This record gives sequence, C-alpha cells and structure tokens, in this order.
Amino acid sequence: MTAPVLTPGMIREWLPRRRADAHKGDYGHVLIVAGSRGMAGAGVLAAHGALRGGSGLVTLAVPKSLWKIAAEKLRPEAMVLPLPETGSRTLGPGSVESVVRFLERRKVSAMAMGPGLSLEPSARAFAKRLIDRAGRLRLLGLVLDADGFLALAPGKRLKNSGAPIAVTPHPGEMARFLGIPTSAVQSSRVQTSMKFAKLNGVVCVLKGSGTIVTDGKTAYRNPTGNPGMATGGSGDVLAGLIAALIPQVRPGPEGGILRAAAAGAYLHGLAGDLARDAKTEIAMVAGDVAEMIPLALQTLFKGRKR
Repeated sequence: MTAPVLTPGMIREWLPRRRADAHKGDYGHVLIVAGSRGMAGAGVLAAHGALRGGSGLVTLAVPKSLWKIAAEKLRPEAMVLPLPETGSRTLGPGSVESVVRFLERRKVSAMAMGPGLSLEPSARAFAKRLIDRAGRLRLLGLVLDADGFLALAPGKRLKNSGAPIAVTPHPGEMARFLGIPTSAVQSSRVQTSMKFAKLNGVVCVLKGSGTIVTDGKTAYRNPTGNPGMATGGSGDVLAGLIAALIPQVRPGPEGGILRAAAAGAYLHGLAGDLARDAKTEIAMVAGDVAEMIPLALQTLFKGRKR
C-alpha cells in the first residue's frame, strides 16, 4: 500500500495568510507538559518548536524542581508552569488538577505531552488521567509524544478521549505499543499506521524515513528530512511544532489535526534539511532543526504574494 506524497502546494494551502489586524490570541496558546529528573531539555525543545511554529503563546509545564533549569534554557517568549512532583521528581497523579486548572483558566488551544516525561509508574498514571480529563475541556488538539504515547501501552484505545489526538511514535515505540517486532512495523508502515489510527480514532505520525501521517482514512507520506535528524530531541521539536499548527491550519473535510500533523512533519523535515546544509548530517542537533523552522517557512512561501 502506498500513500500520496505531501507537496509544498498542499502545505501552503493549509496555512492561511495572517490578517493585518491579527493578535496573539488568534494563533493559539500551546501547553507543553514534559520533563523529569535529568530530562528538562526535552520540554524546552518542544517549546521552541511551538514558538517557531507560530503559536501566539507557549507555556512549558514541568516538575517544580526543574522550573529554574527550564526557565534558564527557554527563550524568553515562553512561560514556565511549575507543577507538583513526586519524590522521584516526576509528574504524578497529584499534578493533574494543577494542569486542568491551567487549561481551564488560560484558554489553552492545544497541548503536547510526553517529551522527557519518563515511564515511572507515577508518570504513566499522570499521563493516563490527564488524557481522560483533557478530553472534556474542548481542546482543539492533543499531541502525545514519546513517554506520553508509551504511557498508554499496551493497547489502550483512545476513541473516547474527547479531544482530537495526534500520536507521534517512532517505529520502536509503535512496535512496543502493538507488541510486534519493529521489523514488522517497518515492512508495512502505511498499513500499520492506518490500522492503528482507525482503531484508536487518532492521527498517527509514524516517524522515520518517509514519515507516514494518517487518520485511518487518508494517509500522506512526507518527502522531507534526512538521517541527520536521527538525534535526541528531534521528535520533541516536532511535537511542539504540530501543537502550534493545530489552531492555525485551515480546516478541511478530514479535520484540522490531520493537516496540522502533516504540515508539521513536512516543515520539520524541511527545517532538518536546511540544518543539514548548514551543519552537516553528522554535526546537526535538534536545536538546529528548531532554529531552521523560520527559514523552512520562508522557503515554503517564497514567491507567494502577501
């Protein structure tokens, strides 16, 4: 089974021009929920992806012992939300209400959860409860990456979550979730991701060479990206970027979150290609990808009349 290739024209069509009288509220508020002891950088990278993706506001929520580290590493445009933590410095069930209150009071548009969250039992319980609660809050979308995705394994279905969800597993994570060899995922990337998306009622972004983006009915293959992006933190940038695009894309018959995920994958890969050109595949790091998103957008829109 094959999937049509994403084109620059598709992405340009899905990302409308900004109005002359626009304000930051028009472009959403993204909440990144991330981090655990030794993993503060993952959330920072996701927040940078969201900022460079054009989100009007970005807040990074981390265990309270990490907030100073996160604040020092973040760009000044982003905000930090310290959360109650467990004795092992992870988020736990006691952190859920603080996040829910923030979602309710601050009119959050989209949330990305998972970068650096850890697979401690307390963090997994936190992720499961927050997904259940967030689904009732009318978010435009929820992005589950890395540990946020694996917290649901094995085999929890997401169809009744309420909020539109995009999951961003790499092949190893998908294999772990499904209980099959990674080679089985790789040998049928389109079929596996489409079946998973349809069964769970989510958009699946199966990362890797030729990333597949599907909602179970429509599937796209991403042509951008390179082996230099196989580096720690690259997926965190993607999660933040997709979350930022959810409130911004022009919705279509297939729904906004599929377009946001596909546009995010395309721009992320294009930014990675530009980072490769500047830094080489060997030396580039995830932060370089985030910082190339503006040039990727400039490349995409080159020649389009304002």
